[in-house]
Amino acid sequence: MALGMIECFGFVTSIVVADKAAKTAPVEIVAIDKNKPANAEKCEVPLVMVVKIEGDVASVEAATMAGVDEAKKRGMYITHKIIPRQSEEIEWFARLNALGRNSTI
Repeated sequence: MALGMIECFGFVTSIVVADKAAKTAPVEIVAIDKNKPANAEKCEVPLVMVVKIEGDVASVEAATMAGVDEAKKRGMYITHKIIPRQSEEIEWFARLNALGRNSTI
């Protein structure tokens, strides 16, 4: 099992990136998470999001790169990382996310 992560600006961009990744290869979008920049209180910064993808290594590589291309096309790309053969501990962390914590659904 591999983990792909794509960091980008904006909630809508993260949804579009996840959609592109999921349509590119047989992967699972395990989380879409928000990251709060360190200086968020001092200046206006766009929302930083991370799309987390799991699957076999080849599928995650293809899906991640398709998502990266989509974020770059919109000018909202920050960075990405692919971890082949992730450990169980990393898989657990990958599924953590801050979205929906206040939701009752």
